[in-house]
Amino acid sequence: MGWLLALPFLWPITIGLLAFVARRQPHLSRGLSMAGCAGLLLIAVSIFMQALDQGPVAAQMGNWPAPFGITLVVDRLSAIMLLLAALVGLSVAVFALADVDQHRETLGFHGFYQLLLAGVCGSFVTGDLFNLYVWFEVMLIASFALLVLGGEREQLDGGVKYVALNLVSTLFMLMAIGMIYGLTGTLNMAALHLALAEVDQPAAIHMLAVLLIIAFGIKAALFPLYFWLPASYHVPPVAVTAVFAGLLTKVGVYALIRTFTVIFPPDFGFARELLLVAALATMLSGVLGAAAHYEFRRILAFHIVSQIGFLVLGLALFSPLALAGTVFYMAHNIVAKTNLLLISGTAKRMAGSFELLKIGGLYRASPLLATVFFIAAFSLAGFPPLSGFWAKLMLVNASLQQAAYWVAAIALVTGALTLFSMSKIWSEAFWKPHPQSTENTDASSGLNALPRAERFQRMAPAIVLVAITLALGLFPQPLVEFSQAAADELLDPSGYIRAVLSPAAR
Repeated sequence: MGWLLALPFLWPITIGLLAFVARRQPHLSRGLSMAGCAGLLLIAVSIFMQALDQGPVAAQMGNWPAPFGITLVVDRLSAIMLLLAALVGLSVAVFALADVDQHRETLGFHGFYQLLLAGVCGSFVTGDLFNLYVWFEVMLIASFALLVLGGEREQLDGGVKYVALNLVSTLFMLMAIGMIYGLTGTLNMAALHLALAEVDQPAAIHMLAVLLIIAFGIKAALFPLYFWLPASYHVPPVAVTAVFAGLLTKVGVYALIRTFTVIFPPDFGFARELLLVAALATMLSGVLGAAAHYEFRRILAFHIVSQIGFLVLGLALFSPLALAGTVFYMAHNIVAKTNLLLISGTAKRMAGSFELLKIGGLYRASPLLATVFFIAAFSLAGFPPLSGFWAKLMLVNASLQQAAYWVAAIALVTGALTLFSMSKIWSEAFWKPHPQSTENTDASSGLNALPRAERFQRMAPAIVLVAITLALGLFPQPLVEFSQAAADELLDPSGYIRAVLSPAAR
């Protein structure tokens, strides 16, 4: 089992190194990247099935027992995160065949892409805080390289903002790690659950919680720490923005969930109050930013922020239904958000701009693209019976169960404003005629036609992802039941702790 748990990061690292070596042979590096992503999906499916069958499973690298060795552990939450990461990795890799130019490929795009996937997957399987920090740094290096690859002025400007604020996150995380090791003598998450309960220093515990919320809050793009995201996500190729949107901020949310369900005691109300305020402010400020913009990709960037608020809301409410809602929302959002970014890239390729006032006629030119956008966008807005509706319904019901009526009201207002933003994109980019069309020409005049091979590379991932969105919306029960089981594991981490600290975990 140990090697299987290590494969989600060892495999993409190996493929990434080979892709670097072959970077001057674009066809070979593309083939390696595709094979790597397909292999990662098979590995993730295998781990998911084992976690589903056995519950939390753990392994110690080098047979050093916890808490002294390097612990790898997977429960239902990390198993579905691995699966989603592999799905997004493969979908974006196919899209990148059409979206990323050969110059960037020779600079090592495919190698850095695999390194990014290794960092994401490593974060999901690690069982200790220090290795979580290591994987965060791997992600930061790879994402910064992908962001500035090509060296355009706008990319460098966005890259500097991105890396500067993420280095602040690193600083806070290192401070928290040093402090927590000084208090307990361990960084193993399962061991910390037991050790931190024995620490009788409330002020130090509260300070630790604040440091970790800031560190992971920057990664997750929580209010008021999210300004790096809309300042940087619109500058790289769309394939890069799509994988960032689908995975990077979600790793920050995952770290918050893991920290405040396994490491800190379940009755730690101080952190939940902080997270509740941050979640609601993130939802509102993100959706208002999206409503104010008229640029396709910037609107979606602000919606990434807004949706992070929903994910953290379930952790803040901390009930079985709320945590199940967060797990369901995570699956829905990763699929829908990645897809919307991919669609925006195809729309820009056809219309020549992300500016809504400069484009139009996409419905007439490509009804398939319009249909895929409609389903993904209205799912994000929570339109019934799409997947976003069930995710929001679970979180709103969880709020009402705790008599937090104002929380439910803010969630509903955010959903309504999301619908407004998505309707704006639909009416401007898809429904209205293209600005260059006239009374004597077709409404889609001025749009670029896509060659057959490029159309397949751009549309195939979008169709697969929207099919998953439809399946989650029309048949939500299996994911609801899975999310409830994952929430039970998070609320009672004894199974996770036993799996890690048991002598059998070798």
